[in-house]
Amino acid sequence: MTDVQTHDHTHHGYITDKDKYLNRLKRIEGQARGIHKMVEDEKYCIDILTQISALTSALEAVAVGLLDDHLRHCVVDAARLGGPEADAKITEASQAIARLVR
Repeated sequence: MTDVQTHDHTHHGYITDKDKYLNRLKRIEGQARGIHKMVEDEKYCIDILTQISALTSALEAVAVGLLDDHLRHCVVDAARLGGPEADAKITEASQAIARLVR
């Protein structure tokens, strides 16, 4: 199996920003728990929807950041090497982008 198929990377592009991503994800977890509590407490629908929108934006920001790191590191490194691995990384990135824009 190739590296692309196993996803067994020794160095991920986001590794230098790992703490930043983990902190963002902790805040996102808190937002999700807050929304859960709002529903439990039967808060106003529009207020809940506003919080869901904020949560969605926060998740999208993490996704775009990870995608950017992936393109700048994994895809660029594979493109430098060329061959089928490069094609596979570009296809993988294109598919990830397609999932994000759905």
